[in-house]
Amino acid sequence: MSHNPTTRTSPGPAPPNTRRRRYSSGQRWTIRLLIFLVLAAATLVALTFLADFQMEDAGPMPSLAAGDGVYLIVGSDSRENLPDDLEGSFGDFSGARADVIILAQVVDGRRQLLSIPRDLRVEIPGQGVNKVNAAYAFGGPDLLVDTVANATGVRPNHYLEVEFGGFAGIVDALGGIELDIPYPARDAKSGLDIGAGVQTVDGATALAYARSRSYEEQIDGEWVAQGGGDVARAARQREVLTKIMAAASSPSGLVRSPLVVTAVGSHLTADSGLTVFDLAGTGWAMRSAGVTESMTLPVVGAEEGGVSYLVRDDPAATEVLNAFAAGQPLPAS
Repeated sequence: MSHNPTTRTSPGPAPPNTRRRRYSSGQRWTIRLLIFLVLAAATLVALTFLADFQMEDAGPMPSLAAGDGVYLIVGSDSRENLPDDLEGSFGDFSGARADVIILAQVVDGRRQLLSIPRDLRVEIPGQGVNKVNAAYAFGGPDLLVDTVANATGVRPNHYLEVEFGGFAGIVDALGGIELDIPYPARDAKSGLDIGAGVQTVDGATALAYARSRSYEEQIDGEWVAQGGGDVARAARQREVLTKIMAAASSPSGLVRSPLVVTAVGSHLTADSGLTVFDLAGTGWAMRSAGVTESMTLPVVGAEEGGVSYLVRDDPAATEVLNAFAAGQPLPAS
C-alpha cells in the first residue's frame, strides 16, 4: 500500500498593511497649520515680487550716492488718487511738487528723521535761487536729490516718494494708525476734524492731520490756532511716518501684510536700486531702533525780492547737519 506524503506549501508574502496611519486631533491641526503657513508664506513672497514689479521707477538718478543708509523720503502733492472724502480739500492743482522732504537713516540703534522745510531758500542747479520744493517741479526726483545734497551736505543713497492718495492708501491697508490727540483739533483747509484721545485713524484723517497748515485745538471751549507753520507741520508728518512704521511691523500689521505689500507697490516711486525687500529690511530696522531723534532743520524766516523764504538758522543748522552726516546723535532742538 503506497503512502502519499502530505504536500506542504510555504506561506506566501504577508498582505500589505492597508490600514491608514491615524493622527491624533492635535497632530492634524499641526499639519493643517504648517500647510497654511507654507501657503501664506508663498503667497506673501509672490505678492512681494508683484509689488516690486509694480513700484514705479524714478528713472536715472546719478545724483544718488552709492551704498545704503540714507533715504530721501518725499511726499508729492499730486492730487491724483486722493480718497473720495478728501477730494478738493487741498485745492485743484495740476502737476506735483515736493510737499514733504525728510532725510532718514538708522545708525547705532537710533532712528533719525530730519525734515527739510519745503520753503527753504536754496540754489537749484541750473535754475538759480528758489524754494527747495521747486526743484522737483523743475527737474523731478534727480534734481531734487541734487539740490537737497548741495544745500545740506548730505547726499542720499536712496529715493522714496509717495503722493497724497498713496499715503492714505497705505494707512488704510494697515487698518489705520494710532494717534494721541491731546485736544480736539480741526483744520478747515485740510479737512481735519478729530476728537481728543488715543485713537485709530484712517488714511484720510491721517493725511489731513499730516497736511494741516492751519491747525487749531479746542482748549477750554475755545478754538485756538497753534501756529508753528511748516516746522509744526513737519513734526506731525514725522509723527505719522513713525506711526506707519510701527503699525507695519506690529502683529496686526504682519497679519495684514499682503494688503500692505500690495499698497506699497502700487503707491510708491523709488530709485531703481531699491526693492520692496530692501524697504522691508529698512522698515524693520526703523521699527527696531531703540531711540528716535526727530527734528526739523533749524530755520528762520526771511524775505528777498518780495518772496518769503525760510533760511538756515546757523550755527544751529550746521551743527544738526554735521551730526546727521556723521551718524552722531542730533542735538536737542
